[in-house]
Amino acid sequence: MDYRIGMISLGCPKNQVDAEHMLALLEEAGCEIVDYFDGCDVLIINTCGFIDDAKKEAIESILDAAEMKKENTVGKIIVTGCLSQRYKNEVISEIPEVDAVIGIGANGDIVRIVGELMNGSEPIELYPPRSGLPLEGERMLTTPGYWAYLKIADGCSNHCTYCTIPGIRGEMRSRTLENILDEARRLALGGVKELILVAQDTTSYGCDIYGEPKLPELLDRLSGIEGIEWIRMLYCYPDRITDELIETIKTHDKVLDYIDLPLQHINDGILSAMNRRGTSEDIRNVIARLRMEIPDIVIRTTFIIGFPGEGDDEFAELVEFVNETEFDRLGCFAFSPQEGTPACDMEGAADEDTVAHRIETVMEDQYEIIEVKNEEKIGRILRTVVESYDPYTDSYTGRTYMDAPEIDGSVKFTSPRELDEGDFADVRIFGVDEYDLLGEVI
Repeated sequence: MDYRIGMISLGCPKNQVDAEHMLALLEEAGCEIVDYFDGCDVLIINTCGFIDDAKKEAIESILDAAEMKKENTVGKIIVTGCLSQRYKNEVISEIPEVDAVIGIGANGDIVRIVGELMNGSEPIELYPPRSGLPLEGERMLTTPGYWAYLKIADGCSNHCTYCTIPGIRGEMRSRTLENILDEARRLALGGVKELILVAQDTTSYGCDIYGEPKLPELLDRLSGIEGIEWIRMLYCYPDRITDELIETIKTHDKVLDYIDLPLQHINDGILSAMNRRGTSEDIRNVIARLRMEIPDIVIRTTFIIGFPGEGDDEFAELVEFVNETEFDRLGCFAFSPQEGTPACDMEGAADEDTVAHRIETVMEDQYEIIEVKNEEKIGRILRTVVESYDPYTDSYTGRTYMDAPEIDGSVKFTSPRELDEGDFADVRIFGVDEYDLLGEVI
């Protein structure tokens, strides 16, 4: 096939990996993958549909594509991803410019779908079982060449009451250890130095196929791959932070002292209503163990604000927890009731203005915490990966082990020698610029 294909991929890193699999299949079939849309034969919109803001972004992207099609800027439009899986009956009926709406289980059929559309097929709606979603195979990386996401599982079996993921993607489905290791070796041979492990629940990896969590073993074996220098973990649930996992992080230099724990709340009543495993005491104990065993550990978390039942007292408890725990990285999201989830029918959700004020309160407190933590880094020498160079200021931007790409902070620094994207350098920190650090290569 000799078609020009454009791709818009929205949402989380897991969805981004799905997009990379589709792009690789299309390229292998002879298509030209373009990063511009003017004149492309097919535009694929890989959507997110997790919360209202994500749905809004996806719909706006589809409508923009529809306008481009009316202007003959693009040819065919294909919608895939979580929004199309969740709203299979609405997209084509409400946006007739769309030529195909496919469920996630049809991602592996993307070459055939493109071919049929370009040969004059009527609009396509295809929804094979979700288990058909490819979790392995070649990928066309859309990240810089020195780092990549490594998706180790799909779906989720936790069934938090606010979450649509089990309904969209099904129960957790882990890849085998060998399958993941094979992909990691290929990525390393291609120049990837940093692997970022992702799943809906990374710490539950392996429970479905091995009967027990296998993340520590996976980390141990990934650490043995030549060329990989950093291994980072996102989406780790606190109840699965075992002594074995802590020891693995502690003893392997390549496994970064960084962990993403999406806690969502600290009040026991709210946690129970969310169907989160564990209690506030369990969460505090996990954080204490991590910091005791790994003093340099960077802990990132997220909270949902305004969940049904979160009154002034419950919110005050959350604020107190944030200030006493002093997280290294923190984000807040407004509760977004999603049809089909138990939380959608719960009463007592905070109103929009209250939620906005509460989020502002938490983030103002967190900014003060970050100010202090960043000031404490002045004088330290931190290993930093180079991300970009600015010729106007003759300076570089990079990340330390404390910063995941696209979500955390960065380091702005100068160097007496020329550096390339993906190089590592030791940077002495001498200043702070809001959330970012300032330094110089030693």
